[in-house]
Amino acid sequence: CFLLDQSLNNFFIFGVIGAAVGFYLPRYILRKKTLRRQQRITWGLADAMDLLVVAVEAGLGLNAAINRVGEEVKNIHPDLHTELELVNLEIRVGQSREEALRNLAERTGVDDIRSFVALLIQADRYGSSIGKAVRVFAESLRTKRRQRAEQTAQKAALKLVFPLTVFLFPVIVLVILGAALLNLMDLFK
Repeated sequence: CFLLDQSLNNFFIFGVIGAAVGFYLPRYILRKKTLRRQQRITWGLADAMDLLVVAVEAGLGLNAAINRVGEEVKNIHPDLHTELELVNLEIRVGQSREEALRNLAERTGVDDIRSFVALLIQADRYGSSIGKAVRVFAESLRTKRRQRAEQTAQKAALKLVFPLTVFLFPVIVLVILGAALLNLMDLFK
């Protein structure tokens, strides 16, 4: 009877642990994958905006430019290519461009894409030059990208202080003092 009670207690404990892991682990993994995908899309967005500026200013319409940019970033930024391809498919099946762009912003969850979509919708609605609007947005994305790179470089310098002091400094001291110690040992012999 004691063994039966013990095994039931273990079964209950492992069941609760298993349920907790089964509930939280998939959410955690999905969240991590989502954040990585959003980061990859953010990294590719600046390149795509530069291509979009060139395509729009070369005379393509916005739909054709989005299609062309999607094809150009296919190998470099496949996540962004997939999203731009979905936008083109939605437009081709009859959704309005505004609705397709709003769906893009909703699907990705990237703030830069949300602001880009708002910019395109506003430029389209009020009839302003899409090329100029996209150019200004691309410049702001390049500035953000540069600032993120500088911020990462500053963090890297701070992260390198500990390994340098622990691993490199003693070796340098040993090399410098080692030659001097060898000379002193030869002198005293």
